[in-house]
Amino acid sequence: MFSIPLVAPFCAAAFGALVGSFLNVCIHRLPRGMSVNQPRRSFCPACERLIPWYENVPVLSWLFLKGKCSGCGNPIAVRYVIVEIVTSVLFACVTLKLGTTNFPLQAAYWLLVSLLIVATFVDLEHLIIPDEVTWGGVGAGVVLSPLIPALHGAPSPLAGLAQAALGAAAGYGLLSAVAEVGRLAFGRQTHRFNPPTLLVWTRSGDEAQMVVEGETLQWGELFVRGSEKVVMQVLSGKVDGKTNTSPRAVWKFERLELEGSHLDLNAVDRVEFEISSLTLPREVMGFGDVKFLAAIGAFLGWKSVLFTVMAASVLGAAFGLLTLLLGKREWSARIPFGPFLALGALLWLLRGPELLHAYWQWTLHFAAQG
Repeated sequence: MFSIPLVAPFCAAAFGALVGSFLNVCIHRLPRGMSVNQPRRSFCPACERLIPWYENVPVLSWLFLKGKCSGCGNPIAVRYVIVEIVTSVLFACVTLKLGTTNFPLQAAYWLLVSLLIVATFVDLEHLIIPDEVTWGGVGAGVVLSPLIPALHGAPSPLAGLAQAALGAAAGYGLLSAVAEVGRLAFGRQTHRFNPPTLLVWTRSGDEAQMVVEGETLQWGELFVRGSEKVVMQVLSGKVDGKTNTSPRAVWKFERLELEGSHLDLNAVDRVEFEISSLTLPREVMGFGDVKFLAAIGAFLGWKSVLFTVMAASVLGAAFGLLTLLLGKREWSARIPFGPFLALGALLWLLRGPELLHAYWQWTLHFAAQG
C-alpha cells in the first residue's frame, strides 16, 4: 500500500490544479473590476457562454478541446493551462518541503503561492498588481502570523504578529526608498520635436487624455502620485478656443500654469498647443511592486524581503542580458518587475535559507582564496 507521505504530493498537485482553475478566474476578472463570485461558473471570454463542469476539468479539458471554446470555436489562451500546471507543481513542492506534519503552515504557503501566481500573470498582461493581491496579501499575512507562528519560526503568536508587521514594513519601506531615489534620479523624460508637433488635451467628465504624435496618454497614468508635473515649450496654441501666447506651460493634475495665469483644468475642455519639447514624469518602479513586497514580507518576514529584492534584481538583470544576446531588447522592456519579485519570493519559500547559506560560504571561500 502507498504511505501517506508518498501520496501527499500527488494529492497536493491535484488540489493545486483545482486552485489554479480558480486563479485563472481571478487573473481574468480582477484587473477588469469584475467579481470573482458572479457569475459563479467560468465563462468563455469571447462568447461569454457558461462553461459546463465537464469542460472545466483542470488541464485535461483544455487539452481535450484543443485550446478552443466548444461553443464559439475561439481559442482559449494557453495561459489557462500554464497557470493550472504551475499551481499544481508549486503546491506539490510545498508539500515535499514540509511533509505532512504541519498542515496549517502548508495551507498558508499555498495561499502565498496563489497570490504570487495571480500577481505574476496579471502584471505580465496588464502591468498592474491588484490591491486584492497586495493589500489583501498584507492583511492575510498579518492575520495568519499569530494564528500560525511557524510561518515566521516564531515561539509565540505575539512574536509571529511582530515578525509579520516588521516584514511588511521592511518590504514597503525598502522598495519605497528605491522608487523615490529612482524617481529623483530618472523621474523625467524629455522629448524634443523638430519640426514642432501638435499636442491636444481633452477632458470628458472626470477623465482626461493627451494626444501627441498619434500616441494617447491617459491623464491619471501620468499623475500616479498626484504631485508630478508635465512641462512643455509652447510655440502657439489655444485654450478652449482662446489664443495662448505663453512660451512655457506647466501642467499639474488639476491645474495648467501659463505665464501670468493659472487655469483650473476642471473648467477647461480642450487645449491645443504646438510644442517643441515635452517633459513627462516617469516612475522607475510601480507602486504595486512596493505593496507586493510588503505582502511578501508579511508572510515570510524581513529576511525574505532582502533576499527577494536581491534575487529579483539578479534574475531581472540576467533576463535583460539574455534579451540583448538574442537581439530582443524590446522583450525586457515589456516584462515588469513584479514577476521577478514573485520568483525571488518562491526561491526563498522553497530553498531560500539554504541558498543564502551557500552564497555566504562561497563568498567566504572566495575571500579566503583571494
